[in-house]
Amino acid sequence: MNVLERKIFESVPGKQVTLAHIIANPDERIFEKLGLNEEKYHAIGILTITPPEVAIIAVDIAKKTAPVKIGFVDRFSGSVFILGDVAAVQSAVEQVVLYLSEFMQFSVPKITRT
Repeated sequence: MNVLERKIFESVPGKQVTLAHIIANPDERIFEKLGLNEEKYHAIGILTITPPEVAIIAVDIAKKTAPVKIGFVDRFSGSVFILGDVAAVQSAVEQVVLYLSEFMQFSVPKITRT
């Protein structure tokens, strides 16, 4: 008999970027599934940040860094989607991670890319 495990995820105090990922040349179905079907872009940058209110700062940095569009920002979960061409999204995500690390002393992951 299989025993089901119950896992509970909760937000804990801390300052960290838990995910920084860039999807280059995503399939257009990804845009549809995310509700981002008004335009197609060459890249999606995904960030998850704790505390979640810092997502607002992240999108401000991203917009001031590169010609990107903010596809989604949630100040309650800390999720951010940045849209644009590959180079612009790469630059925006790098600057967000750099700023949060150096100026706000956040723990940050390596930026991953597919």
